[in-house]
Amino acid sequence: MAQVCVAVASCTDEMLVMNAQQGDGEAFSELTRRSIGGSIKLARYILADVEEAEDQVQNSYLRAWLHLSQFQRQSKFSTWVFRIVTNQCLMRRRQLQGKTFIYLDEYKDDERTRQLEIADSHLTPEENFATRQLTERLRKEITELPPLLRNVLMLRDLQEASTADVAEDLGISTSAVKSRLLRARVELRDHWKKREIKTQRVATAVGLSARSD
Repeated sequence: MAQVCVAVASCTDEMLVMNAQQGDGEAFSELTRRSIGGSIKLARYILADVEEAEDQVQNSYLRAWLHLSQFQRQSKFSTWVFRIVTNQCLMRRRQLQGKTFIYLDEYKDDERTRQLEIADSHLTPEENFATRQLTERLRKEITELPPLLRNVLMLRDLQEASTADVAEDLGISTSAVKSRLLRARVELRDHWKKREIKTQRVATAVGLSARSD
């Protein structure tokens, strides 16, 4: 049975979800209002295109509405919908760029993220290009981390959630959050270093080949 609030805006997310799962469109609209800002930021980060981001956010909320019965309320609604937005945007990037991406688990209630911003004001065209390359590389490195580590890194470092909130969202202890976060940061650093070494080796090989010609 749906729970009644004096006003939709005064309902908790949990009450709104329960009502929305019973077909209450107004409750779902309020859930959308509360989470859509973060969803748009996330989509813009993944797609780097405002119009594409807004389109995919709309598609994501449509999917969320259609699949709302699958939401088990094991985490916050925003956590679940951010997962859908992430998958939707990664799929769109694959369509646009013809590249292969590692997808997050389908619609599970255990992850959220936020936009990673790198300031680019007053940069030269060359610096802007380098910044875009850096952002793209960082985005790729993070998505390639194992889910166990990626989830914590996104929540803690990108979403800037507190350790306690991360622990609650993922259903683990605060000590486990700290341990996984440390491992995630170390692994991200190691991946970055390995890619740098590989790039340098390729550049050296190309240089030697050019000189031999």
